[in-house]
Amino acid sequence: MVQIANILLPDFPLLLAPMEDVSDPPFRFVCKQNGADLMYSEFISSEGLIRDAIKSRQKLDFTEFERPFGIQIFGGDEEAMALSAKIVDTVQPDLVDINFGCPVKKVVSKGAGAAVLKDVDAMVRLTAAVVKSTSLPVTVKTRLGWDDSSKNIEEVAERLQDVGIKALTIHGRTRAQLYKGEADWSLIAAVKNNPRIHIPIFGNGDIDTPQKALDYKNRYGVDGVMIGRAAIGYPWIFREIKHYLQTGNMLPLPSVEERVEICRTHAHKSVEWKGEVLGILEMRRHYSNYLKGLPHVKEYRTRLVTVKSLPEVDGILNEIKEKFTGIVLERQVIPLSEDQLPACAC
Repeated sequence: MVQIANILLPDFPLLLAPMEDVSDPPFRFVCKQNGADLMYSEFISSEGLIRDAIKSRQKLDFTEFERPFGIQIFGGDEEAMALSAKIVDTVQPDLVDINFGCPVKKVVSKGAGAAVLKDVDAMVRLTAAVVKSTSLPVTVKTRLGWDDSSKNIEEVAERLQDVGIKALTIHGRTRAQLYKGEADWSLIAAVKNNPRIHIPIFGNGDIDTPQKALDYKNRYGVDGVMIGRAAIGYPWIFREIKHYLQTGNMLPLPSVEERVEICRTHAHKSVEWKGEVLGILEMRRHYSNYLKGLPHVKEYRTRLVTVKSLPEVDGILNEIKEKFTGIVLERQVIPLSEDQLPACAC
């Protein structure tokens, strides 16, 4: 078992990354169905929570089915971070996570997210303020450093542990890399192998197949892995990894019927949570991922992204299911297009 304070997780847990505009309750539901062990909200602005901004408050929503569940906050002001942690307390998730990894300009320009990697003392103060203001376990997600000349994650890990965090997730890129190039897990392994470190260390970056998950588990010794972009449109990644770790064998790929039904569940949950207009609109980014590799996929995607009601979506999905029953699509690990990428996946 892996333990984060009083939260018990299975051996080598699989975490779903907090991805802006992706990791909402409907998406988390289908990932949980398929084996995600620990999930987080989309990242939430501490300033937004304090101002009672509607979008920020909505991101606090979660269901009992999703537990254990963490809410992730970000910000660059100690008082705002402390106050927002108190607000998070009121909805009683299982933990509070701090985002020190988001590389996007609108976050970094406010001295938040990955910007804090340039000032470890400030990172420590912000973290301590959150730890002191909440009764919940506090965890952190961050990157290796700001750029190649300042990979300070080993110092960061020790100092954050010293002020009370209960787990650390490390994305194997610097802020300067954004999402480009290959993630470097050697420094993640260095943190895990540091005899001073006793909290769980989770690795993140480039895990997109069961084989890679097993390889990285064995090679780097992390306590678990966090999966982000590889789960978009493919929540089966969690069950596939678990099965492969346990048996050494690959599960059969999901059939068209399975793909359609998970897509349908996602769409219905989206409408249930957001209402029909917004639920249908925000579901549009997911269709091509669920149906990747399907013959004539562009034709069906074009129709799905133009309809405006759930019965119309169901009708097209039924048509796809009937037409392609029995077909098993090949697994395609290819980069997402710009419109499919999360606004921030740290």
